[in-house]
Parts: sequence; C-alpha cells; structure tokens
Amino acid sequence: MLKGKSIVSIDDVETEDFYEIFHRASIFKKTVKEGKSLELMKGRIMSTFFFEPSTRTRLSFESAMNRLGGSVISVSEAKNSSAAKGETIADTIRMASSYSDIVVMRHPMEGAARVASEFSTVPVLNGGDGSGQHPTQTLLDLFTIWEKYGKIEDLEISLVGDLKYGRTVHSLIKALNRFNNKINLVSPEILQMPDHFLNTLKNRTKINLNSNIDEVLQTTDVFYVTRIQKERFVDLNDYQKVIGSYSFNQELVDRMKDNAIIMHPLPRVDEIDPKIDGNKRAYYFIEAANGVFVRMALIDLILRGGKVE
Repeated sequence: MLKGKSIVSIDDVETEDFYEIFHRASIFKKTVKEGKSLELMKGRIMSTFFFEPSTRTRLSFESAMNRLGGSVISVSEAKNSSAAKGETIADTIRMASSYSDIVVMRHPMEGAARVASEFSTVPVLNGGDGSGQHPTQTLLDLFTIWEKYGKIEDLEISLVGDLKYGRTVHSLIKALNRFNNKINLVSPEILQMPDHFLNTLKNRTKINLNSNIDEVLQTTDVFYVTRIQKERFVDLNDYQKVIGSYSFNQELVDRMKDNAIIMHPLPRVDEIDPKIDGNKRAYYFIEAANGVFVRMALIDLILRGGKVE
C-alpha cells in the first residue's frame, strides 16, 4: 500500500505496487488524451523544491498535480530559498510540510531526500538526490517498457553510458533486479556501475559487463542510454577522456533488432543523434511524456488511494 508513504528509493515501492501504478497511469493517460478534467486532488497542495536544475521532472510533477485538480507552490533554485541563508534541510521540510499535503524535492546531495522524509509530516517524493536515486524516473521507465512489451521481465536490457554517476540507472537496475531479465552494463571503465550496487544483484540477475556495444546490439530489447554527466566529475580531464564514447546514430540503429527501443532519461548531449528521433525505435520522448501519467498515478495513490472510476 502506498497511501501516506514517502518514496525516497525504488525500494520503497513494493513489486505489486508497480502494476497498480501502471494500470492507474494508463487510465490517466486515456483520460488526459480524451480532454477530460479531474478533480481528485481538489484542495490539495504540492510543494516542489528543486535545488538542482530540472526541466522534465519538475514540469511533469507540477503538470501531474494540476491535471489532478490540485495546486502547486514551488522553489526552483536554492538561491531563492532560505537555504541560501544557511537553513537546514530539516527546517526547510518542516516548514514545507506545514504548507502542503505532499513535497517533491531534488537535491545535489545524495541522501538529502531520506533526511527530508524523516522530518516531514507529509509524504516526500525524491525527484533525484545527487548520484543516488531517482525512483519516479524508474517508475516511468518501467511503465514505458510495460506499455511496449506488456511485461517487464524476460527481456534483455542494456544500460549504456554513465553508470557510475547516473542516478536513473542506479534506481532502474534495483527495480529490474526483481525480475528475470538479462542486463548488459555498457560503459567506459571509469564509469562502470559502483560495486555496492553490483553486490546487491549477485545471484539474482544475469549481469554482463561490457564496453563494446556491438556485442549486444542485435540481442538487446531495450537500450537505456544515459548522458555522461560533466557536472559530477571532480577531474575534467577524466570527462574529456570519455565524452562521446557511445553515439546512437542511423548506422548503429539500423543494426538493432526491429522491435527494440531506445530510451533516455534526458537531457541528451551527443549520445543520440537527433536525426534518429523519427525512427520507430526512438522512445525517449514517449518516455518523457509518460512521466506525467505515472506521477499522476503515484500522487493519487499516496494521497487518496481507492479506485479511479
């Protein structure tokens, strides 16, 4: 049950809740496309605190609440909040939870969302904490895969790019570990998945570490591509060594399985050529759009529960 619950890590969502979220998101997707309005969150307020740059996550959360008939109050940058004066996360969240029914926070410090949830009197949703986790991104990623294949198991999934700092892949692999999938980890050596994540997956998931994308190109069902994150590097010389390591262009896409898809949490830099955006395998904009419906479902389940008529 998700009612009244904070979602800081993907571990906070039970496997059976995945499917409840998916089905509810499907209903909301159909409702929105039909132009119908909802008032399920009428009188409810969401506070959003984005202490790190965000486009899709912030807009989709706020769109989700508005589409449910609720309202949003927000702080878009740390410099615009009392954090600039030295206020602690604990005090900020105590204040925010007295003003609203649910709080969404993105923060550059790993673990910040967990701290916030401990001091909040209302549910807290993690919109990304440093290089830690991004659980709602994982839920929309899984929903996109489920919508495409009708399942989220018995697939071959290749995670490509920055697997060290990429919080989206950290959450995603923890979720995929619950199912019978083959996972390929394709990255430069200095950007491999951290050992503490790999150690949690032993004997549960088929893991293949690889730096050569050609070896998995014709067997992969889902390519989950990530941006190499310049802002996470301490030494920019290391960044220069790996930028452009993988690029999905027309020649590469032509060699993929016909029914395979390319996903990306966005923003992208040079890892996906815009020329392939119209290709039937390009699913990253569908994925981004799905964020609104999945977050609608999550907000509704946490604050209201019950069924959607």
